[in-house]
Formats: sequence, C-alpha cells, structure tokens
Amino acid sequence: MADIVTNHKARRDYHILETFEAGIVLHGTEVKSLRAGKGQIADAFARVEKGEVWLYNAHIDEYSHGNLQNHETKAPRKLLLHKSEIRKLFALAAVKGNALFPLAFYWKHGKVKVSLGVGKGKQSFDKREDLKKRDDDREMKRATMKFAKGR
Repeated sequence: MADIVTNHKARRDYHILETFEAGIVLHGTEVKSLRAGKGQIADAFARVEKGEVWLYNAHIDEYSHGNLQNHETKAPRKLLLHKSEIRKLFALAAVKGNALFPLAFYWKHGKVKVSLGVGKGKQSFDKREDLKKRDDDREMKRATMKFAKGR
C-alpha cells in the first residue's frame, strides 16, 4: 500500500479518533496525474451533504499531456462509502469540534483510495507534548544503541 499523497498536517494538528477507507470518483486525467504523484491534500477537508460525502480543496495538478478535456484542479470530488459508514461519519462530524479530513491517497488493487480521518483539533500544548515525547523516544533509542555497542 504505497501512499500517493499524504497529509502530514493532519496528524500534527488533530487527535485522530477514527479512520475510514473510501473510494473516490476521478476522471482519467486525474488518475494519470496522481500516478505521476502530482497532488496535494494538506488543506483538504470533507463534508457529509445530502447523504453523500464530498472532498473539497484537494489539489490534483492538471495532467501534463492532457487536452481541452483536462480536469479542474480543485474541483469537489465525491467519496464512495457504504451507507452505514456515511451515517456514522455524519454522526461523528456533527459533534462540535470534530473535523473530517483526508489522511492519504493510496493505490489498492489498481484503484485510488482515500484514508479519511475524523479528528478533534489539538491545542498548542498538545503539540508541544507530542514533540517532547518524540524527543524522549529518540534519546531513549540513542542510549540503548550506545549501550548495545559498548558491550
């Protein structure tokens, strides 16, 4: 499962409560552009509207060898989920402070899939705690490596 595009800001700015795998409706030039790795989802978000899930602000570059039929770069794109998953997403998104956002685009059996996350925004002190924990883990790993080499 190789990621095409990842949203690094999502894991930094949100506590991820739950993730969903969704299909995405794309045109041919969008798929070709993604195959070349030309996309960006850092500012993207999703909404549940009229029983459907839509992805907004996902930027997929125009295909370099496209013609007049080339796609629009920031067009809203429909996400494909089961009805029960859509109901669950709607309930989770209705909670104040929760957000729907894409975590990654990836290939699965030749199709583009979206890892969709539901999260609650982190405060600045939460982000500092994450950085401190990561630094502590790194120091612990260095110390164990140094101890293992010294034997």
